[in-house]
This record gives sequence, C-alpha cells and structure tokens, in this order.
Amino acid sequence: MLLNKERVLKSSHLCQAVFGSSKEEIEKLLPIFSQCLIAYRHQLKPKRKRRLGGGRKGDLPTDMDKLLYILMFLKIYPTYDVLSILSNHQRSKCGDSVNLLLPVLEMTLNRALVLPKRKARSLEEVFERCPELKDVFIDGTERKTQRPRNLKRRKNLYSGKKKSTTRKTIVLSDEKKKIFFMTTTKSWRRHDKKVFDKASLIENIPKRITIWTDTGFIGIQHLHPNCVFPDKTRKNFQLTNRPVAF
Repeated sequence: MLLNKERVLKSSHLCQAVFGSSKEEIEKLLPIFSQCLIAYRHQLKPKRKRRLGGGRKGDLPTDMDKLLYILMFLKIYPTYDVLSILSNHQRSKCGDSVNLLLPVLEMTLNRALVLPKRKARSLEEVFERCPELKDVFIDGTERKTQRPRNLKRRKNLYSGKKKSTTRKTIVLSDEKKKIFFMTTTKSWRRHDKKVFDKASLIENIPKRITIWTDTGFIGIQHLHPNCVFPDKTRKNFQLTNRPVAF
C-alpha cells in the first residue's frame, strides 16, 4: 500500500507531482485498469484454477494501489530501493510488479510507454540506441572542484583560465547541444587530446559519423575519415572541413 496516498490524492498539486494525473483522471482510469488487469492475468495463465484474488494478499492489495504504484513509478522513475520505501513494497518484488503492471497500463491507455535508459555503459551502446545520429561535437570542459589542502594536488588541479581548481572532462554532444556521453574526470593539466585518447573513444565512433571539434584534437583525422576543424583564418572562426595544415 502506498504511503500517505490519502494525503496525496487530496491535493491536486501533489497528485500531479507524484502520479502525473489528477484524482478525477485516476478514478476514471481505474475501472478500465481493473478490466485490463484481469484480462492480462488470464493471458499469462489461461489454465489458472485458483480464482482471481485468491491466496495471500500482497503489499498492493487493491487495484487502486496497483494503479497508483505504476503511475508513481512512471512519473518520478525512482530506483527500486526508493520505490520500495515510497510504496511500502518489498524491494525484491518491485521489478516483478513493474513488469506486470506496465503492460496493463499500456493496455488501459492503448499506447506504448517507453522508459528512459538510466545510463549508457559505453559509447558503442549510445550509437546502437541512436542510429539516426550523424554528427558528433567533441570538446573539453572544466568543472570546479573543492580546493585540496595538499599543495601538490592543488597545483595539479589549478586552472589559470578559470582561476580556480578544476577537473577536465571530454564531452560528446549532438547538434542540439544534448550531451550523450562524458569521459571520467581528470586533472586540468592533462591535454584534451590525451584525455580523449586515454578513454579510447575514437574506435567506437562509426565512420559514417562526422566529428566536429577544435584544434585541441588535431591528430584524430588520421584515425577517423570524417573530421571537421575550425578555420581560424576566418573572422567568425566557423567550423569547416578545410584541411588542417601541419
């Protein structure tokens, strides 16, 4: 049973924040959800002998609890540890409940619901998920970090450009400036190209992808056929596929 569900359902603001729907919409959805739940269970076990509802009552005893559970999961998308606390549901059962109730909600709404992936484990996985991707923009960025007490570490992390201690990350984004991959952070004093090479990213970028980057990454054009560098002879420093002189 969901914790404080009565309190949430009384407030239209909380209802939208936690479930993504108003109380009226949830009540209208409930009868259809109950019918779809029965149909889906019959579909899973067509030769079931025990009547529906028989046996031990679970942590989500009513259809309303089940509906609120899956709506909350889709709205705030918590980890199973957090979900088990919010719903007073066993952590080991959270995955089973989601796998059962998500298709039922899809049947109820008559449309597919797609959950985002939490994290891409590799750059190769990113391109597998996004086959429409044609251009990749690569750049190094600095993020401020806490000033270390150790003088040697402080010196390694100090950035004269930012006038503070920073760590460097190589960022890969698309033409809409949406970041889809980042390397692990390194000391600011490491060169962009060195961090990029250490992460072994160039091997996982398909040849069909055009890489847009700056002159800090000169040398990758020998490893990838489609590289575009800025033409600094122009006033606006526009990126161009003009050959880079060495």
